[in-house]
Amino acid sequence: AMLDPDRGLSLTIARVVQRLQGSSLHSQLERQARVSLHKPEIKLESLKEDIKDFLKTSGWEKKLQNAVYSELNVFPSPCHPAAPPEHIKEPLAYMRKAQGSWEKRILKSLNSMCTELNIPLAQKRPVNEQKELLNKWNEMGTDEPDLSLFRPVYAPKDFLEVLMNLRNPNYENGEQPSFRNHLGLIQVPLKVKDIPELKEDFSELGLNIGQLGIDDSAQVPPEFFENEHVRVGQKVLTEQDSAAAQQYVRQGCPTALRADLWALILNISNQPEDILYYEQLKSNVIQHDLLVDSLIYKDVKLTASNDDYYFVFEDYLYQVLLCFSRDTSVLEHFTYSSATPPKSYIQGKLGMEEYAVFYPPNGVIPFHGFSMYVAPLCFLYHEPSKLYQIFREMYVRFFFRLHSISSHPSGIVSLCLLFETLLQTHLPQLFYHLREIGAQPLRISFKWMVRAFSGYLATDQLLLLWDRILGYNSLEILAVLAAAVFAFRAVNLMEVTSLAAAEAVLADLSTLKVMPLLQIFLFATVT
Repeated sequence: AMLDPDRGLSLTIARVVQRLQGSSLHSQLERQARVSLHKPEIKLESLKEDIKDFLKTSGWEKKLQNAVYSELNVFPSPCHPAAPPEHIKEPLAYMRKAQGSWEKRILKSLNSMCTELNIPLAQKRPVNEQKELLNKWNEMGTDEPDLSLFRPVYAPKDFLEVLMNLRNPNYENGEQPSFRNHLGLIQVPLKVKDIPELKEDFSELGLNIGQLGIDDSAQVPPEFFENEHVRVGQKVLTEQDSAAAQQYVRQGCPTALRADLWALILNISNQPEDILYYEQLKSNVIQHDLLVDSLIYKDVKLTASNDDYYFVFEDYLYQVLLCFSRDTSVLEHFTYSSATPPKSYIQGKLGMEEYAVFYPPNGVIPFHGFSMYVAPLCFLYHEPSKLYQIFREMYVRFFFRLHSISSHPSGIVSLCLLFETLLQTHLPQLFYHLREIGAQPLRISFKWMVRAFSGYLATDQLLLLWDRILGYNSLEILAVLAAAVFAFRAVNLMEVTSLAAAEAVLADLSTLKVMPLLQIFLFATVT
């Protein structure tokens, strides 16, 4: 049920105020206001106005604005006050149910691994092991434990099988009006955008607008645009305004400014208390050994360690991911995620709620390729606690949507459907050809989208893509790019006669240029 705008607004304000009240920003603002009372320019008769002016000129008002903006970007717009909390998680009951049974499968896989290997989910490390881990914290990659018995809890292709079996029970045997002609693998009727709507949403990517990542725009000589864009970018950073930064990066980030602009959009400032929090997570890793540690370790070894761009960051990846698994603040995102954190019971107390703990403590079980969400960020941030906070924020804003079942426009189900619909509508011949030879396009593109293209594109191109994810606060661009890649390789794909051959044509995306592909697909496709 939609609310009338005023009621919605007052609910939103109430929620933001409630969320900010417990924050460190709130206590800092109080402290600043108290300090300001001793300043000569603060007069008792105009106290309220003077303190407001002081907070404005000293930059604290901007900090508050950015915090509010950040809340509005992350949390969904409020449902009806009477709506049950699960509607905020996911409005469609059949999606909630599917997510629930998928979670049971993951947990079963994790538990059977425990039983087979005879390893507990969690145990305290002996003191000598703690010392050893502390000493090699910055070079964990040199360790070669035997992980042959550990296997990823699931891989993207297992997840795709689940999505292909999703059905809306209200439509018996595929009698879905207007949806009957959808011939892709995803068989649920969700509303996705068509090219005219996408053009409108992504208008800043238009052909006559300067872009970073396009070398030869006819309209503007690239070096002229770049110099001007850098100047504007520096101004945006000086202003310290998250909303302006978000608008700015839609045209791409200059390399030298990207780390600071992303941090501004995500409202990450790496305060002393943030660094302290990171140190606490680290000491938790040192004291306790979790089964997921081995899964994380194995995933880094299987993915990033073998990647030409990312292998140098192996140690950063262990640090960030091990700390992430211990971070209970990540549990907050489950209020607006269709997923539910898995529970584990203290030995011998199965089913007794007072003995239940979330496992892992952050509620997120890593899957094959998970470490690739962190790897690209290592190019931008070299200070572990800052890198950590940026990743955590990217995860709770975006990445969690890529591995949970929901009807959200940025959720993986909608992205799959958007990808298939774009291909079927705009490249029907290619779509039917691939379908006929048993090479359903989604079987190839799914892994790109689940990993937000990390590990598939060259890093400079990936960062230009992620600029736009942040700029538009949406993952829809992943589906558009996946369709654009098929369009770009269409001539070769029309000649293949098997899934393996189609995969070979699309095996290497490392030479692709993201922005020209997106522009041509969105703005030069005849609709």
